[in-house]
Amino acid sequence: MLQKLNSEISECYQHALENRRWADESRDPGTKQDFLAVERRWLQLAHNCEFAQHLSNFAEPFRRRKQLTKEVALQLRFAALGAS
Repeated sequence: MLQKLNSEISECYQHALENRRWADESRDPGTKQDFLAVERRWLQLAHNCEFAQHLSNFAEPFRRRKQLTKEVALQLRFAALGAS
């Protein structure tokens, strides 16, 4: 999942850069503003994806601990069944 997010983040920044270049090349003020607005949207999407990535990195140890707890509980149940 993280590798996919990295790829998506990179793609967002590339789209933002592309729109910035088009804005710089545009002679029409309205078109220039449109390209800059699209650039801002791509940058916001990149920032949102980065936040999701940081959140996922933060939560990973808790997910692992939860999984280990489930596995230990299951092993204890099987051990208790075998002892009865």
